[in-house]
Amino acid sequence: MSRETERTFNTWSLLLSNDAVESRMTLAVEIAREAGALILRYYQHPELAVEQKADRSPVTIADREAEQLLRQRINATFPQDAILGEELGETPGTSGWRWILDPVDGTKSFVHGVPLFGTLIGVEKNGRAEVGACRMPALDEMAYAATGHGCWWQQGTAEPVKARVSEVAKLSEALLCYTSHGYFAGCGEAAVFEALRDGCRLSRGWGDCYGHLLVATGRADVIVEPELHPWDAAALIPIVREAGGHFLDWTGRESFETGNGMSVNNALRDEVLAIVQSHKHG
Repeated sequence: MSRETERTFNTWSLLLSNDAVESRMTLAVEIAREAGALILRYYQHPELAVEQKADRSPVTIADREAEQLLRQRINATFPQDAILGEELGETPGTSGWRWILDPVDGTKSFVHGVPLFGTLIGVEKNGRAEVGACRMPALDEMAYAATGHGCWWQQGTAEPVKARVSEVAKLSEALLCYTSHGYFAGCGEAAVFEALRDGCRLSRGWGDCYGHLLVATGRADVIVEPELHPWDAAALIPIVREAGGHFLDWTGRESFETGNGMSVNNALRDEVLAIVQSHKHG
């Protein structure tokens, strides 16, 4: 079967599926792989051009082309769905479903040749994140989930296995991840970071989406972020939730729209949330 014939077959299979959530998860996994292959063509390329957006964050041709690819594939299968992407804005839909895309989460890592960047694909309906895929192209691993279908972790070509958060029950025994201390300091929340760091057994800056994937797969116990956009968070919510943990904002709500967030295992949820709330500014 040719690649194009296989793609057409998969598209019809998705359209005929009775499970709207599962069909979108299936497509999310497929197109995350395709976007990852495209991104890797530019990874560690000596002539990769890096531009600055209005918010001074970096962007490259890999970000833009990967999002274009994702949008084309979504539109071909679910043309009535809305799409929000970091690079190309929002396209309205009529189905009630909305895809939320970050083609290269961790562009700073990407442009420095560090493999801790990923493609995030989330799908929400009525404000609830229902589907998530997080693919790390340079590491060749992925976590994906949909409400009621569990969270799955695949490394390379191995069979996917069920992902589960850790059972670490004391912060003093936990591994904390974070993206950058500077993010906390820059928004006046250095005290939150310092309280968590001082309370944990170990802290490491394995951040952006990779830190959340580590929590979902039980290799880290908590990651806290002071600044997040919807495209940074939407895909991660069902991944962590279906793995038995929690993705929460700093008020304790499951939200991708409030500008901050954390992923934490079930046992540490209350302790971490209490520290964040007692040390946050205001």
